[in-house]
Amino acid sequence: MGFGLPAAMGAQIAMPDRVVIAIAGDASIQMNIQELATIVQNRLPVKVVILNNCYLGMVRQWQELFYKQNYICTCMKGQPDFVKLAEAYGAEGYRITEEGELASTLKKALESPNPAVIDVRVAREENVYPIVPAGKGLDEMLLV
Repeated sequence: MGFGLPAAMGAQIAMPDRVVIAIAGDASIQMNIQELATIVQNRLPVKVVILNNCYLGMVRQWQELFYKQNYICTCMKGQPDFVKLAEAYGAEGYRITEEGELASTLKKALESPNPAVIDVRVAREENVYPIVPAGKGLDEMLLV
């Protein structure tokens, strides 16, 4: 968790003529969100897509799948407004709340020469796959 944004910065520096997109959950991005300052200062046109379900998504998913939906300390009620935060750092900020907004908003953000944060609101209990259960090998991952 948290590695996507710094990795995207490095990828953008290594490939300045390519579009670089970091995809992260809302909790994961907060681990290094301050690197938006570095991205803006260095004029890196990194695009950050936040899959925002207002949870510690991976932990919540484990609690759902392996601990009978016993949710403990995973709800993120106090998170920032990512659009305002992006703008505060000097990046562009977008929010997608409806599926119909996805294509046009992503197109606008991806065509911009500036760094951008796209806050994509997803269902609170949306899961991400594949996932490897505790104590299992990669050949035992769950695909759905």
